[in-house]
Amino acid sequence: MKVILAGAFGNLGADILKALLRAGHDVVAADMTVREIEGVSCETRIIDVTKPETLKGLCDGADAVVTTVGLTRTSVTITNYDIDYQGNLNLLEEAKRAGVKRFVYISVIKADSDPKVPMLHAKALFEEKLKASGLTWVIHRPTGYFYDIAKVFMPMIEKGEVTLLGKQDVHANVIDTTDFADFIVRHLTDKNKTYDVGGKETYSYEEIAKMFFEAAGKPVVIKRAPVLLFDVLALVNKWKKNGKEAIIRFSKWTLTHELVGKDTWGEHSFREYIRSCYKK
Repeated sequence: MKVILAGAFGNLGADILKALLRAGHDVVAADMTVREIEGVSCETRIIDVTKPETLKGLCDGADAVVTTVGLTRTSVTITNYDIDYQGNLNLLEEAKRAGVKRFVYISVIKADSDPKVPMLHAKALFEEKLKASGLTWVIHRPTGYFYDIAKVFMPMIEKGEVTLLGKQDVHANVIDTTDFADFIVRHLTDKNKTYDVGGKETYSYEEIAKMFFEAAGKPVVIKRAPVLLFDVLALVNKWKKNGKEAIIRFSKWTLTHELVGKDTWGEHSFREYIRSCYKK
C-alpha cells in the first residue's frame, strides 16, 4: 500500500521507514528536513505540520498515514500543543480531505494520565480527535526507547553518581526503535486498536542505573532527590519562559510512574544495549 510517513527522518521515523520499505510498501517520507539514509530510496517531501499549506496534496492517493510527529526538544517559540496536537490535527485533516482510510499515530504510554504535563496532554487530545475522525486508526503508546534512557543516564554515570526521584522505585520496559518499527508495520492494517508497547525486559530505574555503572566499570553511587525539586524547577523555568518547563514536567513524570507496556515485543536486549554503549 502507499503510506505517508510524517516525521520520517527522526530516530524512530528512520527505523519505521526502513521497516515499511522492507515490507514492500510504497512510502512518501515527509519531514521538516530530509537526510540521506543508507540503503533507503523513496519519494520525499519537506513539510511543516504547523503550516497546513505545506501539507497540501501530501496524502493524495495514499492508503495510510503514519505519524511520529511530536515536540521532544525545548523551544521558546512553539509548544507541544502546536506540534503534537494541532500539527497532527492539520495532518489528519489533510488525510481526510484526500480520502485516506487509515491513520496510525505514535503517542506515549499513559498519555491521558496527567493533563498538567503538556507532552502527555497534547498527545491525549489528538488521540481523541483521531478516534472521532471516522478513519480507521491505530494508536501506539510506547513506554520509551533504549537511546532515550541512555541520554538520561550516561551523563550522570560520567559524573559518577545517579540521582533518582522520590523514595519509591518505579519500573519500565523500554523498547528498541527497530523492534518498535517492526511492531508498527505488522499492525498497520489493524482496526481501531490501541497498543501499550514495551520491550521484553522490565527493570526498575535503580536496576537500570546499576547496569550502566557496571557497563562503565564504575562504582555504584545512587542518590535520591525529593519529587518537589522538579516542581520547583518547572516553576522557575516557567517564569524564565525559556521553553524548558514542559521537558522538566515530563522528566519528573517518567521518573515517578510505572511505565510497563502490556504489549511486549522485540528481539533486542536492553541490558545488552547498555553494555554496547561502553564497548570500544
